[in-house]
Parts: sequence; structure tokens; C-alpha cells
Amino acid sequence: MIYLMTKFATTALIVVLVSELARRSTMAGAILASIPTVSVLAMIWIYLETRDTERLAAFSADIVWLVLPSLVLFAVLPALLRMGVGFWWSLAAGIAATALAYWGSVSLMTWFRG
Repeated sequence: MIYLMTKFATTALIVVLVSELARRSTMAGAILASIPTVSVLAMIWIYLETRDTERLAAFSADIVWLVLPSLVLFAVLPALLRMGVGFWWSLAAGIAATALAYWGSVSLMTWFRG
């Protein structure tokens, strides 16, 4: 139980740090947010729990291909905001576009893997 609470606390701390830092400097917050901390933490937790390096290799390789559709949010959101669309609508559209991009990417990955 302590291990699980440590995982929650560590992950929550990073999210809070990013949001607090971004209030002071958008660039500094963006740098911290862009570091793949969630992926690195997940790899650490997976390794500590399973010691399965093949699973980690597959996980890491899948992340490479799924980074591309995640970028859709960061293209759609600022474009809509600059066009005067409200934040919540822009965010919803960005998330929807990203979900569609993820669906397409996962479909392609599944098709190529056979």
C-alpha cells in the first residue's frame, strides 16, 4: 500500500510542479511538461514490479509511435484559441482530434503488426 501511495504522490507532485511553474513561466512549464516524465515513471514502476525488460522495450517502442498523434492536441488547441474559440471548446476539439489521431495510429500499428 505504501508503494502505491508513493506512485500516486510522485506522479501528482510532477503535475502540480508543471502547473505551478507554468504560471510563472510558460517556457519553463512547457520544458518540464515536455520531458517524458510520465513515460519514464511508468517504465520505472513497470520494471520494479515485473523486471520484464522485453515488456519495457515493447512499451517504449509503442510510445515512439504514439507520440506523433499526441502532438495533434498541441497543434489544434493553440490554433483554435488564436481564432477566438473559447478555451473549453478548443480543448474539447483538441482532445477529440487527438483521440481520432490515436485511433488512426493504433489501427495502423495493429494492421502493420498483423
